[in-house]
Amino acid sequence: MNLSFRIFLALILSVIAGLIAGPESLPFIKWWIAPVGTMFINLIKMMIVPVVFTSLIVGMTGLGDTKKLGRIGIKTLGLYLATTAVAIVIGFGVAGISHPGVGTALSGGASMTVKEAPSIMQVFVAMIPANPVQSMAKADILPVIIFALFIGVGIIQVGGERGQRLIDFFDSCAEVCYKVIAIVMQLAPIGVFALLLPVVAQNGPKVLLPLLSVILTVAVACVLHAVLVYSALASVIGKMSPVKFFRGMSEAMLIAFTTCSSSATLPVNMKNAQEKLGVSRDVASFVLPLGATINMDGTALYMGVCSLFIANVFGIDLSLQQMMMIVMTGTLASIGTAGVPGAGLIMLAMVLQSVGLPIEGLALVAGIDRVLDMFRTCINVTGDGAVAVVINETEKIEGNAREAELV
Repeated sequence: MNLSFRIFLALILSVIAGLIAGPESLPFIKWWIAPVGTMFINLIKMMIVPVVFTSLIVGMTGLGDTKKLGRIGIKTLGLYLATTAVAIVIGFGVAGISHPGVGTALSGGASMTVKEAPSIMQVFVAMIPANPVQSMAKADILPVIIFALFIGVGIIQVGGERGQRLIDFFDSCAEVCYKVIAIVMQLAPIGVFALLLPVVAQNGPKVLLPLLSVILTVAVACVLHAVLVYSALASVIGKMSPVKFFRGMSEAMLIAFTTCSSSATLPVNMKNAQEKLGVSRDVASFVLPLGATINMDGTALYMGVCSLFIANVFGIDLSLQQMMMIVMTGTLASIGTAGVPGAGLIMLAMVLQSVGLPIEGLALVAGIDRVLDMFRTCINVTGDGAVAVVINETEKIEGNAREAELV
């Protein structure tokens, strides 16, 4: 049986079992079943830093020269930021039609404390690791990426036999990481079931139904973004049929949906991009780790929907200027959003503050944030794959053009 189908089957079974079990079974579920899901997540997280570090170095050294690296980097960053801005606009559009939150009654004590969102300059400062080993120990992916980029550039500059020895070493390390990932993925159906069962049992229809409009709005907006933006990128620029693209991304999308972590899904995404989408190892090793850190289309889309939802709940009409501010702030904030569960809530607080919306509205969103996180993380990961396909195709064209010039 196909692994994607087994994961999907586990997802359906966990929903059914969770609804049947209900909140009364939570003590048993949290004691005996939830830890299995945690162990599965830990197995994936165990490989994040080794995969990011080794694959980025292999990807950079495989590109051969710093000019090519700069060209790919600019194209990748530009695509990530452009799709993020489009995602927020789509979120606004769908929310403007569905009007989520209209008629929702607020409870008197809706308030919560949210960790303060980092400023853009704080994000830039945090990118440079004072202690790379400490960053690896804490799994701070962005500093690890920066460190790997410098190591890769250094190896390219050294070149010769000494440089080649290091390339071979990191190449072997990356291959070992991919084999370990393949082993871990065989446990994915069990992990998915154990992760989702507590969520469904705890939230159930009693909690989800009153805020169903928000969940449906985010879900519809995510589907539209995937179909309109990613299909167009894959087919028009990437020269790949949407069917092949989404089929190749199916495993990574399901893992992202259940783990709510772009970083945790990265090893699976890298494996599938190369084996099922035909993305070269060099491109996948550079584009996907970078995307897991800065490409947050789903999170940006979620910000647009939730901003309108909170405005509707509090009876506030957003002006065009405020909407434009949300698009700009959300796009920049997405760069600093860590690829871990729940981080989008922190960035939503930053966006709400930028346009003067009540921060208390986060209490409403927080209640269903885990469910919304499933959809937005799935879109984040799908976007990484789409950009990798596009960059891979453009690099083929660049290579063919240079060969033609030489002839």
